[in-house]
Parts: sequence; C-alpha cells; structure tokens
Amino acid sequence: MAGVQDQLEIKFRLTDGSDIGPKTFPAATSVATLKESVLAQWPKEKENGPRTVKDVKLISAGKILENNKTLGECQSPLCDIPGGVTTMHVVVQPPPLEKEKKATNQPKQNKCVCVIL
Repeated sequence: MAGVQDQLEIKFRLTDGSDIGPKTFPAATSVATLKESVLAQWPKEKENGPRTVKDVKLISAGKILENNKTLGECQSPLCDIPGGVTTMHVVVQPPPLEKEKKATNQPKQNKCVCVIL
C-alpha cells in the first residue's frame, strides 16, 4: 500500500479549460520538475505559452506551489482520494510589455505640475 501512495496521478488544467495529462509522478518530485514537465508538454498550437519555468505558476487546493517543495509536501489531505487524479491549475505570467521595460530602465524625472483654479 505504501508504494501506491508514493505515486500521484496529476493532470494540469490550463486557463482555457483544456488539460495536460494525467501523468503519474513520484511523491518526491519537486514542483520545479512538474513545471518543466508542463513546459515540455505545452500544446504547440496555444498562443502565449510559457517560455521558462519562471513563467508558470501551479495551483493546487487554492495554494500556489513553491518550486523547492515536493509533491508530498504540497499534498492536501482534503483533496487526497486514493486512486484519484489530482488536478493542478496552470497559470502563465504574461511577459512584460516593451513600454514597461523602457519605463523601468529610464531614470525617474521629477515633475512639478501646478494648477490654478
């Protein structure tokens, strides 16, 4: 029985409602490894896909999972159904806009504006 609990079946739900998986992972798998798996399996026809692991956020049981944690550490006892599939939601952070990059690179200028009523 202990060997069965060491394996978790997970599917990843994308923002458009489509799924990646389900796939079985050992409980010792890190969240960063899960993100790499999502990145590798990301549908090529989808626009605005993640470019790096840092662009992906995984949410399970309402909590954003941290890269340095393992599946076993993130597992919620409320959502643990023996033999069931765990659904993790995938959120992709959009890349910063070019205007925002330029604005952050330029030094801030002090501006004074007076309004006479």
